[in-house]
This record gives sequence, C-alpha cells and structure tokens, in this order.
Amino acid sequence: MNFARFDRLPVKLFLAIAGTIAGLTLVTYLVFTWTFERGFVQYVNRADEARLELMTDRLADAYAREGGWASIAADGDRWMAMSRDALGLPSSAEPGERRELPLTIDPRLLLFDDKRARLIGRPEAAAGAVLKPIESGGHVVGYLGYVPRLERLQSVERVYLRRQHQAFAAVALGMGLAALVLGAGLAWWLSRRVSALVQGTHALIRGDYAARLAPRGHDELAQLAGDFNTLAATLAAAQAARRAWIADISHELRTPLSVLRAEIESLQDGVRPLNQDNIASLAHETARLTRLVEDLHTLSLSDQGALSYHREPVDLADVLRGAVAIQRREADERGLAVTLEVEDDTLVLADETRLAQVFANLMQNSVRYTDAPGRIAIAVKREGDKAVVEWHDSAPGVSAPDLGRLTERLYRVEASRSRASGGSGLGLAIAHAIVEGHGGTLTANASPLGGLGIRLVFPRWTGTTHG
Repeated sequence: MNFARFDRLPVKLFLAIAGTIAGLTLVTYLVFTWTFERGFVQYVNRADEARLELMTDRLADAYAREGGWASIAADGDRWMAMSRDALGLPSSAEPGERRELPLTIDPRLLLFDDKRARLIGRPEAAAGAVLKPIESGGHVVGYLGYVPRLERLQSVERVYLRRQHQAFAAVALGMGLAALVLGAGLAWWLSRRVSALVQGTHALIRGDYAARLAPRGHDELAQLAGDFNTLAATLAAAQAARRAWIADISHELRTPLSVLRAEIESLQDGVRPLNQDNIASLAHETARLTRLVEDLHTLSLSDQGALSYHREPVDLADVLRGAVAIQRREADERGLAVTLEVEDDTLVLADETRLAQVFANLMQNSVRYTDAPGRIAIAVKREGDKAVVEWHDSAPGVSAPDLGRLTERLYRVEASRSRASGGSGLGLAIAHAIVEGHGGTLTANASPLGGLGIRLVFPRWTGTTHG
C-alpha cells in the first residue's frame, strides 16, 4: 500500500479501522483499571468491616471477663495476638513454610475507652479513625477505632494492584498491535477490491467494454462487481447495436440513392429518354426514400418522448375497417382473402391517425409477406377492461427465436426477401412504439393459420379519461 498520501482510500481505511480499535482498547483499559481498582478497594474495606465486627465481639468478651481495659492496654503483645486471632492470621510460620506478608490492618487499629480516650494505637491515626462501639452488658464500654483504606493501597494490596495494572497494560498493548495488523490487513483487502473496480471503470471510460471483474464472495462488493459486469455487457451490446443500426441505416439510404443516381445519370447520358415512365420511376424511389426518413424521424421522436398524440374516444372497429379498405384491393390482387370480425363497445382513448398508421403497417406487412393463396384474419374483441386486436395471416411463418425480435428496428427474418418487397424493417418497430405510447402492448406469436400472429391490447375507454 502507498501511504505517501493521506487522502488515499487504503490510508483512510487503515486509520479508521486501526484508530477505532486502538481507541476502544484505550478506553476499555482505562475504564477496566479504574473500576477494578475502586472495586478492589471497596472489597477490601468490606472485608475489613466484617473482620472488625469479629474483633469487637472478642474485645467485648475480654472486657466482661477482666472488668476493664487495663490488662489489654498494658500488654502490646496480647493486643497484637488478639488482633491476629480475631482476623484469622497466623502468629508465626511453620518450619520450612514461607511467611506471607501481613495485611496492613493492624497498624490502623486503635482502642478507646468509653470516654473515647485512646488506650492503644498510634496517636497520629486517632484523628482520622472511625469508631465502632464495643458493647458489654447492654452498655458501650469502649470503641474500636480503625483508619479506612486509602484509595492508594499499600503493602500486599498495592503490589497486587500494580501487577494487575501491568497485566492490563500488556493486554491493551497486544490489542493495540492487533488493531494495527487488522487495520492494515482489512485496508489492503478492501482497497484491493475497490482498486479493481476503479480500474474496470477506467476501462469502460476508455471504451473497453470487454473489461470484466471477478466477483468474490456474496457481499456488497461482490454484488457491485456483478452489476459492473452487467453494465459492461449492456454497454457492449449497445455499442454493437449502434454500429449495426448505423450500418443498416446507411444501407437502407444507399439503396434508393444508388437507384436514383443511376437513373438520373442514364437520363443525363441519354441512355434513357426523359418521359413519364422514367419520371415516375424517379418519383417512386424518392417516395421510398422519403418514407424511410419519415419512419426514422417517427422513431426518434418516440425515443425522446416527443411523439405527440391527440387523444379522443375512437372505435377500433372503424379504424380497422378504414385501414383494411385502403389495402384490400392490393390484397385481392395478391390472392389474399381478408376477414374482419368485430365486437361492439371497443372504444379506446387514442390518436386515430396514429392508430391508423399502426394498422396500415400491420396490413402492409401481411400483404407483402403472405404467400398466395393466403388468408388475413383480423378480430376485435373485449376482454374485461381491455380492447384486444388479434391479427393473423397464413404461411410463411416466423421461427420462435425471431418472434421476439420482430419489433427491433431494421430487423428482418429474411433480409433479401424483405428488401425485394420494399420493406425497411421499421414498420413493426413504429407500430410497437405507438401502441406503447397509448398504454397498450404489442406481442408477436405463431399464428394458427401458419403465419405470423400479432396481439394488440389497449385500455378500453369507459367514459373516463385514462392518465
């Protein structure tokens, strides 16, 4: 990792992870040592209280037997022996046995009479001593004084606390080192995966859509790598489609332009006479070129959402009758029988001109690509709140893989036959765009007549405006 710059992701991750763990370790160490020390002091003080209760009982018994404090006050060794016996401390060590350090309670013990006059104990400790009454025969006969433990213990307790502090410090140091190692490892691991994503993104920016990432695991970074691969594949497909689109458009424009150029040159060279037939041929190619440009313009408006619609209640049956009537003569000349079945109440809120364009494209498609003798069967019916148009023609049919691509622009099942028929491959794409613009759907399927089936579904108008 390059730690030269602090604004780099690996450095930030390392500082965040290691700093957080180290900070938590320090806080844990301070809190734990503080609470342990205070808890230990409280524990020792409570233990002292329990031992002092036993001490007062022993002193009360001695006072009752001897009738006063004189013998105890005059005998220091007896006082120490009584203290050790009451506190459960050995007076001496057995041979070969290690002598333990005595607890520091003894020098802090004092004895007072019933007038609170000091009998035993250090004079300087009397002022801070806490007095516990010693009762005998129902009366207070004296007081056992003791100096409470200080926050900073001495003797064995202080040694024990110092060792505990050292142990806590060692644990905290180990956790700090572990935080550094863990932070460095996690920073390297995460930044390595992110760096791969950055490199892949730069490849996409350069136009290298073949770049892919290897997803590792099932976490969010793995999901992001999978999404990156999907994006790269989508961009690659879009690039290929754009190139194919440009190539197809160039070909479609070049064909009528080449014909026009050849015919004009033949007229200029005098090879062909300038008469009405040749002028009509020029007009035909010009019209073909104009239709192609208009179709492309219509699709571009649809892509931009700028294809305008003048919506009003329209009877699908009336629009279909008009579209069929316009091309029925051509269908009859090609040996195709056209049947139209309609149901009542199939009103839709639509642009009649655009719907007529859809049905004209479908009719033209069926007339051009249906073998004679053949059939074209059209039905309009209601399905709940939908108005449905079923469009079927006879052979030839369309293979299953091609059905889903019929609405793609410039797509042809048989390119040579389509061009020979004068089609540009845009008719179904335009029809699909217009139907979707009306909130409907257009799907292609295999026709029971042996050819192509088209199903159009529109929201049926019931007297209220659809959004």
